[in-house]
Amino acid sequence: MTQRYAVIMAGGKGERFWPLSTSKHPKQLLNLIGEKPLIAQAVERLEGLLPLNHIYIVTNADLLEATRKALPTLPTQNIVGEPIGRDTAAAVACSAALIKAQDPNAVFAILTADHVMGQIDQFKTTLHAAMKCAAQNDVLLTIGIKPTEPATGFGYIKINKKIETIDGVNFFTVQKFVEKPNLETAKSYLSTGGFYWNSGMFIWSVSSIYNAFLAHDPDRATLMDTLTPYAQNGKIDEGMALTYPTLEKISIDYALMEKAKNIIVAAGTFTWDDVGSWPALENHFPQDQQNNTAIGDVELIHCSNNLIYSKNHLTALIGVENLIVVQAEGVTLICPKDQAQNIKQLLANLRTSNQHTHLL
Repeated sequence: MTQRYAVIMAGGKGERFWPLSTSKHPKQLLNLIGEKPLIAQAVERLEGLLPLNHIYIVTNADLLEATRKALPTLPTQNIVGEPIGRDTAAAVACSAALIKAQDPNAVFAILTADHVMGQIDQFKTTLHAAMKCAAQNDVLLTIGIKPTEPATGFGYIKINKKIETIDGVNFFTVQKFVEKPNLETAKSYLSTGGFYWNSGMFIWSVSSIYNAFLAHDPDRATLMDTLTPYAQNGKIDEGMALTYPTLEKISIDYALMEKAKNIIVAAGTFTWDDVGSWPALENHFPQDQQNNTAIGDVELIHCSNNLIYSKNHLTALIGVENLIVVQAEGVTLICPKDQAQNIKQLLANLRTSNQHTHLL
C-alpha cells in the first residue's frame, strides 16, 4: 500500500488577532477556540488516519521550541523550522523533500495549523479518499468546501465536470480559481452554484508535486532536489539555511495551482472555517439577544453587535455598537468591525516607529 503522510503548515504570524496573537505566540499556538491550541487540534484531527511519525510540522525557526511544547507527543525531528519566510511554495518544496526522504513513492497532504473544523469523521473520510485518488493518478488535488454563505474572506474554486466518487466523496476537474470576491460577486457564486471555497488543503504524490514544480516553478524543483539529501541525513535545517536566503517569495497558488492543468477538487462537506480575523469568532461563540459576542469577563449595557475578548480583565461597555474590543497581553484594542483588516497596518506603523516592539 502507498505510504501516506501529512505536513501541517504552521508558519503564520496571525497578525489580525493582535494583541492576543504576537510574533512569539501566534494564532496557531493559542487556545482561541476550544481547550487546546489550534495546532494541537490540527494534529488530533489526523488520529487514526496516520501514525504520529508520519505527521510533520513546518514552522518558523524562532517558533520551534513553542511548537514542540504544544505538541509533546510528536517526534521532535518531525517539527522543522524555516530560517526565513519564503511563502507557501517554498514550504511545500521543503515538505516534499522531507517526505521523499522517507519514501519517494508516498502521497502526502498539506494542511494548515489554524483551521477550525467540525464533522471530523467526514473530514477524515474526505482526506482518506483524496489520498487514494492521489496515489492512483498524476494529479494535484485540493479540497474545496461547499459554501454555506457568501463569504468574502475566502478564495473560490469553480468546478467543472465530475470525474469519480471514492468512498462517497465526489471529485471534479477545475475550471478556474478566483480571488476573494466582493459581497455581490460572492452572492452570485452561491446562486449560480458550482463554486467551492478554496480551503488551502492539498494532496499529491511526491512524484506529482515534483513534476508540477519542474513544469511551472523550476526553482522550487531545484530546492526540492537540494533539500532531499539533507532531509535523508537529518540535516534539513542546514539545507534550508543554505538555500532560503536567495529564494523568491511565491505562494503555491501562484506558483502551481493557477497554472497546472491536472488539478482535481475533492468536494468537502464537513464544516470548515479559516479563522482569519477577530470578526470570524462570532461564528464560534454564543451571542446575546443584542448580537454581542462576549468572551471572558465582560459587562454590557445598551450595546449591540459587538465582539469583546477580555479573559483576564473586566471590560465594560455602555451604549456602543459594531465594535471589536480586545483586552489581552496588557494591550487594549478598539476598532469598528469593518476596520478589522487595518490591524496589520497598525502593527506595521508600530514597527516603523519602533515603539512597543515587545508587544508585537
